[in-house]
Amino acid sequence: MPPSALDTLTRLNINYPMLFKLTNRRSNRQTHCGVLEFIADEDKIYIPYWMMKNLLLDEGDMVQVESVSLEVATFSKFQPQNSEFLDITNPKAVLENCLRNFACLTTGDVIAIKYNQKIYEMCVLETKPGNAVSIIECDMNVEFAAPVGYQEPNHEKTTATEDMMVDPADLMPEPTGFVAFKGSGNRLDGKKKKDNTDDPLNQIKPAYQRGIPDYNYTIGTIQFLRNIRPVINDKENENKDEFKPFAGSGSVLKTKAKKK
Repeated sequence: MPPSALDTLTRLNINYPMLFKLTNRRSNRQTHCGVLEFIADEDKIYIPYWMMKNLLLDEGDMVQVESVSLEVATFSKFQPQNSEFLDITNPKAVLENCLRNFACLTTGDVIAIKYNQKIYEMCVLETKPGNAVSIIECDMNVEFAAPVGYQEPNHEKTTATEDMMVDPADLMPEPTGFVAFKGSGNRLDGKKKKDNTDDPLNQIKPAYQRGIPDYNYTIGTIQFLRNIRPVINDKENENKDEFKPFAGSGSVLKTKAKKK
């Protein structure tokens, strides 16, 4: 702002810190800001470009400046204008650090913050206790709304973990030589026996031994071995824990009848 504005303000009974209301009467847009220095040329003020966009101003347009007193902020809610803001590790800490360069906030404004050589635009959705608040030396709660154009990812249930489970016994080489109970049998009633030799559940798997290489290994693949616990029949556990009356052992009492 120009030095003449400082001379006028010092003669008035104003509250500190100095806060101002900027109004574009042509578009009926307004915002609030502080002052950095009083070294501008006369009849001119210098404001950030994002503030000019909020007021719909072009360079050289007329703007009304008023000295105001704002309440201290207690709550504010922001909406990032780009989903890239989610890539920041700690967005609240970044926003808190960037807001140190601001004096006040106005509901509906789109502010610009710089982090890692990038400009992130944030829309001020809500401020409390009023539509315009001061954020100088305040304890303010901050919330974030979903960024513009953000879509939540679809978390589909996949069976990738189940497909990756490999029984270590399947990696053992096929047994050679004598294998017990590997032959065929006949039914006594003469009927044909169902051939279930191809069923993998009926095949006897050798015990897994560590140190035997997988000869069917395919280059470029990784297999994760997990210990597969044996399935315990729940009915057997229920029968074991179920109380059975008169299930214990007893003795027989024998007596002889006597004549009186």
